[in-house]
Amino acid sequence: MAGTIEVLVPGGQANPGPPLGPELGPTPVDVQAVVQQINDETEAFDGMEVPITVEYDDDGSFTIDVGVPPTSELIKDEAGFDSGSGEPHEDFVADMSVEQVKKVAEQKSTDLLSYDVKNAAKEVGGTCMTLGVTIEGEDARTFKQRVDDGEYDDVLGDEAEAAA
Repeated sequence: MAGTIEVLVPGGQANPGPPLGPELGPTPVDVQAVVQQINDETEAFDGMEVPITVEYDDDGSFTIDVGVPPTSELIKDEAGFDSGSGEPHEDFVADMSVEQVKKVAEQKSTDLLSYDVKNAAKEVGGTCMTLGVTIEGEDARTFKQRVDDGEYDDVLGDEAEAAA
C-alpha cells in the first residue's frame, strides 16, 4: 500500500482538510504529523502555494519533499500584489527592482532551466511580463535586452556572485 501523494498547499497553513485529508485518510500515516511537518518546512513560504510530495510506507512512515512555489507566486509575494494584470502589456500591477528579480531568480534557481543568475533573472523577467509587472519602472519586455547589454552586470554578473 506504499504510495506517493502530490498536492499544492498554502505555505505554513496546511491542515487536515482538503486537499491533504482526503488523500492521506486511507493511508497508514498519522495525518496530523504529516500536516505539522509540512507546516514546519513551508513556513518560509507563508501563504504561497507550495508543491508537496508525501511518500509513505505500509508501516506508517513517511517522507515529505517540499518544492519551490511557482515563479509567479514568488513574484507576487516579493512585489506585494495578489493578482496579475488582465492586460499585462498595458496595465501594470507592480514594479520590481533588479535586486528583487535576482532574489526570486535565486529562490527558484533549482527549478529553472538556467545555469546562472543572469539567465535565471531573464526567465523571471518573462514571468513578470505575463503578470504585468515592470522592472526598474520599465516594461519587462525590455529587461532581457538590458541584461544582454550588460546593464545589470554589477547586480547579476559573475563579479556580483563572487563578491556575495
